[in-house]
Amino acid sequence: MRLFPGKRPRDLGPRDGALAPCPDSPNCVHSGAADRRHAIEPFPVHGKPAAAMQRLHEIVSAMPRTEVLEAKPDYLYAECATRVLGFVDDLEFLYDGRAIQVRSASRLGYSDLGVNRKRVERIRRVYEATYNDKASDT
Repeated sequence: MRLFPGKRPRDLGPRDGALAPCPDSPNCVHSGAADRRHAIEPFPVHGKPAAAMQRLHEIVSAMPRTEVLEAKPDYLYAECATRVLGFVDDLEFLYDGRAIQVRSASRLGYSDLGVNRKRVERIRRVYEATYNDKASDT
């Protein structure tokens, strides 16, 4: 249940090959951010970019309270709701030709207590593990 969904931001999606910057509040992480509070590493691409994006789509789709709303060969957008009150965060991935850029931001409030960063790092662990598993199979 989404009690506090907030309004979907209008600046979602790729613009000139990049994702929108984070707001000043600490409830956002972005692989394109220059400041430590918001910065997070992009996802590396192992093999074909389309396969990497498909893998992210599968991982994100399997997450509880998460709905993928847009999936293209180079872009993935999902809404993630918190367990208790249903606050919605926007999660985006964009393949920029070198790596997969990521942005995860809360729609409402000021602090997210690190939820967006933890989510992205949890996704990263599964993403990397799936590549390592596939590499060990060959």
